[in-house]
Amino acid sequence: MGFSAIIVLSVIVLMILFLYKETLRPSLIFLAAVMALLLAGVISPSEALHGFGNEQLALIVMLLILSNTLGETRLIQSIFQKIFSLRDSPRVFMIKMLASVGLSSAFLNNTPLVAIMMPYVNAWTKAKNEPISHYLIPLSFASILGGCVTLIGTSTNLIANGLAIEYGEEGLQIFDFAYAALPMLVIGSLYILWFSKKLLPAHSDKKEERIEREYFVEIIVEENSPLAGQTLEQAGLRNMKGLFLIEIIKRRATIRPASPDAKVRVGDKLIFAGDTKSIAELNLPALGLSLPSFSKLPENDKESVIEVVVSPNSILIGQPIKDSDFRSLYNGAIMAVHRNGERLSGKIGDLELQAGDMLLVLAGRDFLNRLRRSTDFYLVSQVQDIPTEDQGGAWALTIGLLIAITLAILDVVPLFTSTAFLVVASILMGMQKLGEMRKKIDFDLIIIIAMGLALGKSMINSGLAGSLAASFSEVMDPFGSWGLLFGFFLLTNLLTAFMTSKAAIAILLPIAISIAHTKGLPVPAFILIVAYGGAASFSTPIGYQTNLMVYGPGGYTFSDYFRIGFPLTLIYGLVATTVLIWLYGL
Repeated sequence: MGFSAIIVLSVIVLMILFLYKETLRPSLIFLAAVMALLLAGVISPSEALHGFGNEQLALIVMLLILSNTLGETRLIQSIFQKIFSLRDSPRVFMIKMLASVGLSSAFLNNTPLVAIMMPYVNAWTKAKNEPISHYLIPLSFASILGGCVTLIGTSTNLIANGLAIEYGEEGLQIFDFAYAALPMLVIGSLYILWFSKKLLPAHSDKKEERIEREYFVEIIVEENSPLAGQTLEQAGLRNMKGLFLIEIIKRRATIRPASPDAKVRVGDKLIFAGDTKSIAELNLPALGLSLPSFSKLPENDKESVIEVVVSPNSILIGQPIKDSDFRSLYNGAIMAVHRNGERLSGKIGDLELQAGDMLLVLAGRDFLNRLRRSTDFYLVSQVQDIPTEDQGGAWALTIGLLIAITLAILDVVPLFTSTAFLVVASILMGMQKLGEMRKKIDFDLIIIIAMGLALGKSMINSGLAGSLAASFSEVMDPFGSWGLLFGFFLLTNLLTAFMTSKAAIAILLPIAISIAHTKGLPVPAFILIVAYGGAASFSTPIGYQTNLMVYGPGGYTFSDYFRIGFPLTLIYGLVATTVLIWLYGL
């Protein structure tokens, strides 16, 4: 292994460490890694920037724009309303959810689909007194299984294909992924249908305890409060329905736990834990109490209280709530925070937002309109219906997307050309504005893909890809082609569990392609197995964003994902490897 290869390997090891520790955003870590390789002279400036001109990258961006535009309309919601009914039994509801979400995810971005379905699941489980935890992980898994079926079903498949084309390989067709992924959609759905209730927690058999999550809210004692000067016992603050006083933050001390004889003073900050309903209905003015300034809205602008979950791509991650500028960005105010059962402490305004946090939001008049145009948060509990959209335009865009896919399959018009036309058409139809399109673009994803291409180029230039390929091949040789493919699936899946699928594919695909060339094996089989390993992320909430979306609302732990997801991961790997061995005659 040469000096350049050692430099690249060191950079990759550090990059994996930083990705695992979540020290910085993944896009910044990739950018820093490529800059280090650029300074070391392993790659040239043109090679570092070449990825931004990749056709597959542009295709991913346009598909995300179209998918998110459709997700903003009422078309998909109206279709789901016709499919689901409160009369459905738990098994019928589960079958409908797995089938509809799985098939839809093959052609539409699965993130907005899961965001659209979550309120349905929430409402149905409440009406049926069913544990919501039995349904949200299955919802996420169905979207992942469906997304693997086609080239455009998930950005992971598009990234793997784009990287392969950049390395000089022939691109895959839209349905090349379906040979293994379509059987797994059926097998995985049956597995979820049979084992979800056996392997997932119910959390509680009591409806009220199950439905309501424990939120943390900060309340300030005002000067005119009749409670000032009284003990907690006298003020009745220890026996409030649905609320529990965690601590009192005074000017120079914090009292935790708050004893019954502790006195309430003007300016004290009371930290309560409570359920959604109790916090929303709390009559603060009558008690001379108030929310912090960042949690307030003008009285004539208040519309509802709703629940949202912080998305993995939110620009507000890592920012303290009081400094997040949430009110001006969304015309809403964060009242309370739920962090998956964690006992929070201190002022709510000082809490730094994390992916998966659930927020209780006092929504202003335009909040839902702003929310649906953003990728920072996903709606969990919908109090107010989202305004209807232009249904004619939504149908035209949907039919246009189906025609574009058909033309690409028949090799009549490239998918890039068709999607570019549809994006322009959606603007002309008034379905989106140029100024708002940037909100539909995942810039982190663009940077990761472009920098991933540069990283792969550095691995090839330095000879690292060939060296690692030789070492991996030597270890897996006794197991033949089957062992090579299954080994790559597990390795990609393992890396995905600790970082992101995009990062894992960027690191491993050059090695897989190098092995295929060295051994004279079909390259498409190795591209597909790495893509499957990256996309089929079921064992942790970290690897795939839909898993993280349902993490807080379902009240899950990491072990819940592993218990139901690890067997599904192994099944996926075995089925995918077996199908590819048969398909390519290995």
